[in-house]
Amino acid sequence: MSIELLRAHYGFSKMPFSKDIAPGSLHQSAGHQEAVARIGFLIAESAAGVLTGEVGAGKTVALRAALFGLDASRHSVIYLANHTVGVRGLHGAIVTALGGVPRFHAAALVPQAEELLAAESTERGKRVVVVLDEAHLCSPEQLEAVRLLMNAELDSVAPFSLVLCGQPALRRRIRLGAFAALDQRIALRFHLQGMTATETGTYVSHHLGLAGRSDRLFSDDAIALVHQVSRGLPRAVNNLAIQSLVAAYATKKAIVDESSARMAVAEITAE
Repeated sequence: MSIELLRAHYGFSKMPFSKDIAPGSLHQSAGHQEAVARIGFLIAESAAGVLTGEVGAGKTVALRAALFGLDASRHSVIYLANHTVGVRGLHGAIVTALGGVPRFHAAALVPQAEELLAAESTERGKRVVVVLDEAHLCSPEQLEAVRLLMNAELDSVAPFSLVLCGQPALRRRIRLGAFAALDQRIALRFHLQGMTATETGTYVSHHLGLAGRSDRLFSDDAIALVHQVSRGLPRAVNNLAIQSLVAAYATKKAIVDESSARMAVAEITAE
């Protein structure tokens, strides 16, 4: 079955539940709004914070929404997600993001990163925001390197805002004694929960609306089942909703009912 046939069957202007949604069109659950507000606080205060959530909870989506609203003339965002590069790679990525060419030796690279971070604030008047996504995968050395960069000004003024984003293990990790110095730096912690049953319903309706369907396409029973199985995690809701649409199409139904949703659950959970 082609996507075009599915779109034609439901009268979609585009496929719903896709990833390529403009930040301004994102669905805003209570948890999402709270996460965006917390990130905004960290940026305004040049503070460090931790954002955690299960896989598919919408952490990166919240980051996108928070960063989208920043004035590029007043902020420099450094987004780091590849943690296989080691400590040198982390420093090098920061230097590169700030327009520098990383020095070869670590003894010269670290002060180069410190100098560029400081210059971005003092000379260009910009707030620097460093985001470590998937931070639960960071090595202890990388986390310590970031902390040391924050301490470059002897605690007088933080040279950048830091957002550590990752799975729940990140929060537990930072609480360990080995990371006490970093833990003391954390001004804010927020765990992004799954959506409520009501929010799951409005989430599905929102995405269908973006695709051109403002009418009732999923039955209440279908939504309830999708919510129960997905636990309100947006990525799981997306997958189940798409499979439910496919199941309803295959059985020539105009709406997605509970039986279609059950077929979707069986398809996704099958080993």
